[in-house]
Amino acid sequence: MTTYRAEVERDGRFWRVRVPDIDRSTQARSLSEAEAMVRDLIAIMTDVPQNSFDVDMRIILPEDVQIELDQSQVLREQAKQSQAEAARLARDAAHRLHALGLSLRDIGRALGVTFQRAKQLVDEAAQAGQQNRG
Repeated sequence: MTTYRAEVERDGRFWRVRVPDIDRSTQARSLSEAEAMVRDLIAIMTDVPQNSFDVDMRIILPEDVQIELDQSQVLREQAKQSQAEAARLARDAAHRLHALGLSLRDIGRALGVTFQRAKQLVDEAAQAGQQNRG
């Protein structure tokens, strides 16, 4: 199935939609309307049914907005990595306290979590330890 690329960019009150593969453009009032307009344009220009091809919509944002979105993505990835590291450290702490003979209730209280969460952390640390050995 053929895939047509469509570049969608804000132009005043409308979205300008360019389809380089057929060297034609159209416009839409909203992004939700843009794909239907593109499908209609391609079908008319190529004389094929609207459901006989795929459309790859690429939204082109103002440069300053794109920079902010890119920075946001970097920060989300850093946060994801930090959260994973924080979880690992909490598991390690629970495991070490358990190895010292503390009860799950005491571990939970010391870590500021419920004893059920303390049990999960201890169990997860044990599983991680088995996987690292195996």
